[in-house]
Amino acid sequence: MTLAPTSEIRNVTRISDQENQRIRDFLQGAVYCWCKNRNDEWFALRDLMGGPNFDWSATPMIVLYEKLNGGKPQDQAIADAAKDGGWLLKRVNDDDRAFETIVEELTRKYRWLQPPVSPTEQEPLREIS
Repeated sequence: MTLAPTSEIRNVTRISDQENQRIRDFLQGAVYCWCKNRNDEWFALRDLMGGPNFDWSATPMIVLYEKLNGGKPQDQAIADAAKDGGWLLKRVNDDDRAFETIVEELTRKYRWLQPPVSPTEQEPLREIS
């Protein structure tokens, strides 16, 4: 496991294996962008897929909402789709890099435990001509 501390990871149901993998690939890309640009900051699913990124149409994430929208009020479908997205994000973070994890205000947050970079591994500075 790469989550510190380790914790339960649930499977998301009622989506195909292909949909599951597409969502996980999509989330992994979002996590990599976060780690590259904000590597010391905590993040949760709402930081990656909420706020200005709330509209999941035309993304693999939309199937999480669509599977719930038929039988539930819209507010509940959105909340439950976010929970499913959170479980998939947790699986992505467990499968990949090492992350520290905490729960604050009923929301799981992550922070990348980046390995220390030795001076010999750093790219040399290049002059811009």
